[in-house]
Amino acid sequence: MRKHTLVLLALAAAGSAQAATLTVSCFTNMNQAIEAAIPLWKKQHPDVDIKVSALAYGDHHNGLTTALASGNGAGDVACVEVGFVAKFGESGGLEDLLKAPYNAKQYQSKVTGYAWAQSTNPDGGMYVFPADIAPGTLFYRADVLQKAGVTTSALTKSWDSYLDAGKKIKDKTGAYLLHNAGFLAQAYIRARVESGESLYFDAKGQPLLNSPRFVQALTLAKKARDLKLDANIAEWSPEWTDMLNKGQIATQPFGAWFEGTMRGMVPETAGKWRSIDLPEQSYATWGGSFLAIPKQSKNKALAWEFLKFFALNKEVQLNSFKVNSSLPSLKSAQSDALFRQPVDFLGGQVARPMWVRAANKVKSVESHRLESVASDAFTAALNQVLNDGKSIKAALDDAQNQLVRRLNR
Repeated sequence: MRKHTLVLLALAAAGSAQAATLTVSCFTNMNQAIEAAIPLWKKQHPDVDIKVSALAYGDHHNGLTTALASGNGAGDVACVEVGFVAKFGESGGLEDLLKAPYNAKQYQSKVTGYAWAQSTNPDGGMYVFPADIAPGTLFYRADVLQKAGVTTSALTKSWDSYLDAGKKIKDKTGAYLLHNAGFLAQAYIRARVESGESLYFDAKGQPLLNSPRFVQALTLAKKARDLKLDANIAEWSPEWTDMLNKGQIATQPFGAWFEGTMRGMVPETAGKWRSIDLPEQSYATWGGSFLAIPKQSKNKALAWEFLKFFALNKEVQLNSFKVNSSLPSLKSAQSDALFRQPVDFLGGQVARPMWVRAANKVKSVESHRLESVASDAFTAALNQVLNDGKSIKAALDDAQNQLVRRLNR
């Protein structure tokens, strides 16, 4: 251990001699948490500045793909969203944090279990470190449910009872159960993933797109569409925001972080929303962010110090949560009194302990390098079934075959 410490000190000395600025490339929203941490960092490292460059989610990850391949432009620290963990890990452009001088394994017990599993590649390497987590939950409009005479137990007893509740809500209030039936399928596949699998692949890395989990997901989505329980609009669209604001959408399955998003997106609805576990008390993940050190970094020792500072410092993790509502991956931060406070936007509900419990019950879901490709294939199958009349079997078989061909290239 002394040898590794000396290596880090030597690297730090070399890095500080070259530059007193650490560059962090990030995607929008997460950059807010990084920037909020800078004043705390400067207290410990007054001679080291942090320069954050932020792009939109897709632009950042596309740019990072190019930068890792070319060996230039990735920065000293890179933000990575969960869907790109395995892809970037297999690119060969990131430092393996399990190896010396990092030896990240020693911090495993401090981090939420499923997030640690997500950060580990099939080759046994760990090329990213968990920064925040996104347990799934079901947001619902308490006023709409009250008007419809629907209880929360009707929403959560089973996935079928969720749809039955949606029929009653629609009949009594005219409100849709959710904005898009496809989102119901997305919730289901997350809630029913088995330990050791990735979202779209089994434990051996083989595609699962036509397995029973995906068949049932599309069956539920098709039923919701046929019953006219969804508004058939896209998330992040102006129509979605408007309908959320007007109480025309009764429920919204999503990551717990969406509470913070709604505070800015539909502030007029404050106090009308509540949160509950997904149907059948299912536990799922809906996102998650990580930090990585590109091999091209000129300041690797400082980058590792910043990574630990951001992910393993309780004050920093809580500060990040206050900024963008993404739950800390650090277990000690999750037990802070902040999480036992009422949430004003949710009508004073003490919701965060429920989210923390959900996060720590989520099964260990692995990462796969073709995660984003599989997601696109599944989304296409969803659209074919819901909008084009294609059969569930045909759509999923085609998506499965497409993914198998890509995997075998």
